[in-house]
Amino acid sequence: MDQHASTIANAIKGSLDVIEQEREREIIARRFGLNGQKETLEQIGELLSITRERVRQLEKAILIRLRIAAADGQITALPAAEKLIIRNLTELGRVGRTARLAKRIFGHDSTPVERAELTFLATISSALTVIDENDLYYPAIGIAEYGDAKTIRHRVDEIVTLIKQHKTPMTLDELDDQLNYEHPDHIKAIASLSKQLASLNNLWGLSRWPSVNPRNIRDKIFVILEAKKEPMHFSEIADAIAESSFRRKNVTIQAIHNELIKDPRFILIGRGIYALSAWGYTKGTVADIITSILKDAGQPLSREDIVRQVLRARKVKETTVLLNLQNKQLFKKVGKDSYTLA
Repeated sequence: MDQHASTIANAIKGSLDVIEQEREREIIARRFGLNGQKETLEQIGELLSITRERVRQLEKAILIRLRIAAADGQITALPAAEKLIIRNLTELGRVGRTARLAKRIFGHDSTPVERAELTFLATISSALTVIDENDLYYPAIGIAEYGDAKTIRHRVDEIVTLIKQHKTPMTLDELDDQLNYEHPDHIKAIASLSKQLASLNNLWGLSRWPSVNPRNIRDKIFVILEAKKEPMHFSEIADAIAESSFRRKNVTIQAIHNELIKDPRFILIGRGIYALSAWGYTKGTVADIITSILKDAGQPLSREDIVRQVLRARKVKETTVLLNLQNKQLFKKVGKDSYTLA
């Protein structure tokens, strides 16, 4: 057992030793999951042959006694654990998800028991705050002087509301310009507690937005193209996904090509080269593009003008444009080097 794990283990043992009755120790251990699975009031009541309400009353009374004992210095190993937890929370931004905090302290992906131990110590410590998990928030622990659970949840909600009003993902600096925090890292720490938010490439947005939380191949392609801000060959897109920070990035080139073909957000503008339709590209052949250009002009255009405008819309060779202009069913040459619609 390393030093940090030993510090936490000593604090747990010292806290439980304060509880005189074995039944009460068992209630606390089972309610927090200190020995494994976290159990409900009903499960513990059935085990101990008491009512659910009686378990709740006992738990509440035990925790009150433990908090008093902690405040009076009776749990001698607790201050060292508090110091360890607070130091790591300070580096995280004063508050952090319990799983992330546990990973920093224990040095590996934490177990449910390790997370339960931190939650239990934070519950009885006056120096720490526990944010319980629900549909909106991840389980978290914060430094008490930074705010209680209600205050921290309010700060989370404030960031969510701001991003909703902005309607597009925001950087931490953009959020910092409109919020009153000492450092953008504090905003990041608060935002990470929300189940409504997600982040990608230093952008924060609603978790339902594909730009920050891509859930399928199409969304990942969109994120890659939007970040690149220029057309890409489908093989380049595959390489970019493989090198990305996406959770699932093991996709085949063929799968990417298939999704590019099916999704109207992507426009084929050359041999295997795709762009976003949001950039102003439209579907169609080179002949379709020439037709659209001449219709918009409402008058004959020179060959050079037509070529220049087509090349802005399609990644093709100039000779391809010139060959399409020879289609006499669609285009008619006017004068020396100008064309109009046939």
